[in-house]
Amino acid sequence: MSSYYHSKTLNLSIDAAEERVREELKKEGFGVLTEIDVRATLKKKLDVDVPPYKILGACNPAFAHKALQTENKIGTMLPCNVVVQEVDGKVEVAVVDPVASMQAVGNESLVGIASEVRDKLKTVLDRL
Repeated sequence: MSSYYHSKTLNLSIDAAEERVREELKKEGFGVLTEIDVRATLKKKLDVDVPPYKILGACNPAFAHKALQTENKIGTMLPCNVVVQEVDGKVEVAVVDPVASMQAVGNESLVGIASEVRDKLKTVLDRL
């Protein structure tokens, strides 16, 4: 595990993995606000071929609200990114570690919120 994300490798198709990720995020109170298809974007803009790679911008409204009340510029670090990518014929799902992100802010009041969000995102990974 890295210091800024947590990940899990799945033996599923990219589409099946993304569907499962979305379902598990919903169970933990997250919605997907943004979706970036990196593969399609790089093909269109640079005419390069890369394996499937999507970035899902997940947001738990209750925690986002708490964080914004604590630090009004925290929106620069929202939503929480979840990557679904194909690696060597398997699918890797990686979630940001919000605790690592919040350390850069230097507001101790965010640590508890970030810890709760990290636990929820790790639960998503555990259920995949």
